Amino acid sequence: MQKALNSILEEQKLFPIMGETLNLSNAIQLDFSPSNHDLEEIDLSDTAKFDTYVFEKISRSKKKYGIGGYFEHRAIYSRSAVFSTELADFRDVHMGVDIWADAWTPVFAPLNGKIHSFQDNAGFGNYGPTIILEHELGERKLYSLFGHLALEDLKGLEVGQKISKGQRFCHLGPFPENGDWPPHLHFQLMWDMMGMFGDFPGVCSHREVEKFRNICPDPNLLIPFKT
Repeated sequence: MQKALNSILEEQKLFPIMGETLNLSNAIQLDFSPSNHDLEEIDLSDTAKFDTYVFEKISRSKKKYGIGGYFEHRAIYSRSAVFSTELADFRDVHMGVDIWADAWTPVFAPLNGKIHSFQDNAGFGNYGPTIILEHELGERKLYSLFGHLALEDLKGLEVGQKISKGQRFCHLGPFPENGDWPPHLHFQLMWDMMGMFGDFPGVCSHREVEKFRNICPDPNLLIPFKT
C-alpha cells in the first residue's frame, strides 16, 4: 500500500498542509514514547500542564511546530479512558502524524477532494471536531482525517462539498473543545473507512498493528516533512 501511494503521488503536486513545507528549520520532532522519561514527571490528565510541557519544548528549540508520531508506541494515552475498553486491548500505537502548533494555526488541503464526513467527537482525550476528506487518485480513493480542530470549522460544511488543493479549510482548535489536548493537528490517511463516518481509530493495540499498517499509509507522504 505504501509503495502504491508513493507511485500515485509522484504524479501529484502537493500543497503543504500547514501552508509551508515543514523541515528541521521550523519543526522539532517530539517523542511521546515510553523512552521519554520526562513524561513520567507530568500530570498528563491536566491539559494545561501537558500544554506547557509541549510548547516549552517547541519554544526552547526556537521552532514553530512540533511533529511526529506515525506508528509510535506512546506513553500518553493513560490520560483518557477513550483508549481502553472491556472489549479491546489497550490502544497506544499512534497511526497518524501530529503537528503541534498554536491554536488557530490554519490548515490547508494537500490534494483536491471533497468532504466525506465530519462531526464533533467530543469527550476528554477524543478527536473533538473532525473533518475527513475523500480524494480520487486514479482508480483508488484515499481518505484523510483532520482531528482536534476548532468547533467553528464544522459550521456550514456539507457532505460532498468540494475542497480544492491549497484551500484553507480548518484550524488547530484550542482546548478543551479540541478533545482537551494541547493544540495540534492529528493527520491520518486511510485507504478504507471501514464503514465509519466522521471518525476513525487514531490509535490501535499492538495486536492490530499489521492490520492497520495496511489501511493507514504514512501521512508524511502528504505533509511533507523534510529531514
